[in-house]
Amino acid sequence: MKAAPLPDARDRRIPVLDGYRVLMVFVVSWFHIWQQSWLTPRIGRVSLDFLVRAGYMPVDATILLSGFLLFLPYARSMLLGDPWPDARRFYQRRAARIVPSYLFITLVMLFAVAIPQGAYSSVGRMLGDVVAHLTFTFTFFRETYLGSPLGGSSWTLCVEAQMYLLFPLLAWLCAKHTSATLLGMALVSAYFRGWCLWHMNEFSMVVNQLISFLDVYALGMACALIYVRLCEKLKRTQKPWQIEAAATLILALSFYAAVRVLNAQAYSGAQANIQAGQMARRPVWALCCAGILMALPFSVGAVRFLFGNRLMRWLSAISMNYYLIHQNLIVQLRHYGIPYSEFQLPNQAGDTVWQWQYTWLSFGLSVLAAILVTVLIEKPFAHLILKSHPKTQHT
Repeated sequence: MKAAPLPDARDRRIPVLDGYRVLMVFVVSWFHIWQQSWLTPRIGRVSLDFLVRAGYMPVDATILLSGFLLFLPYARSMLLGDPWPDARRFYQRRAARIVPSYLFITLVMLFAVAIPQGAYSSVGRMLGDVVAHLTFTFTFFRETYLGSPLGGSSWTLCVEAQMYLLFPLLAWLCAKHTSATLLGMALVSAYFRGWCLWHMNEFSMVVNQLISFLDVYALGMACALIYVRLCEKLKRTQKPWQIEAAATLILALSFYAAVRVLNAQAYSGAQANIQAGQMARRPVWALCCAGILMALPFSVGAVRFLFGNRLMRWLSAISMNYYLIHQNLIVQLRHYGIPYSEFQLPNQAGDTVWQWQYTWLSFGLSVLAAILVTVLIEKPFAHLILKSHPKTQHT
């Protein structure tokens, strides 16, 4: 197997980040499935209980990746002299990427789950929830965020959409005042989380607000700038094996640090302590994920192949729809008693046959549904959105 060359700053794709995204989304979905099945994963005698218990943490890693990829074209403009990205094209690409699937899945949840199951006490509550979801504002209100029957995972896309609205302005500010903009974003998040941790004892409405992730986005943007500089600096290196060895060592150390953070977070105790720990550990966790993200493109060929092969590219292409679908689907499996168990609460009864059946069925059906939504909904409607601007590419 021939190792891939070191990345170029102008490469439009960074293949290893497909595997990075797939890994993070997989862990999050495993956490949600474990919440329903209570099946503790093991590798031989090694328990992975800590991984599923803290399996919500990789959501932050996907937000870091988003900040990195969103800012990469701007970083090329700042450092390589590429044309400044057009704001209209930016919004068009983002709409094509998330709106078709998000809208479809939200409407499916409304008409196939919420209304048939009588989830709303009144038409007014239903309309308020739907409007909040369609405007990507449902995370602002307790009832539409914590009490909505329209899906549990879509809050991430809500935060992303809110960030998309601000991103061209933040990128422009970063180009004018790089350090001040990134540091300012980080300080706003740090102050917000610190204030919440000091003054509040319940964090459900604050832990996942956009303001609480601004430092994660800022770190992703900083990583994009560093990545472009590294690519240019290493372009003519005569000893790529030294770069690969150093990057692989950084990758291993970052992975080890990430495992330590997950271990510490996994056993935080009650819900309020879990969310407080999540907020307090967010900067350290983001730094661990940044180390992994930055080291992967420069690591040894075997690692780059593992994370950047065709299978990972394919899984990455359906990962957003998989993420949006999986939690809704697995909750409905439990609601309708699929698969069958003689116990009313098979997870609590320790029905291992059911636990394994449910786990594999949850993964398998989620992948199948994600494929169908990607092929039948996302791709065709994204094409229609982008058709009005031929030069815009679906990224």
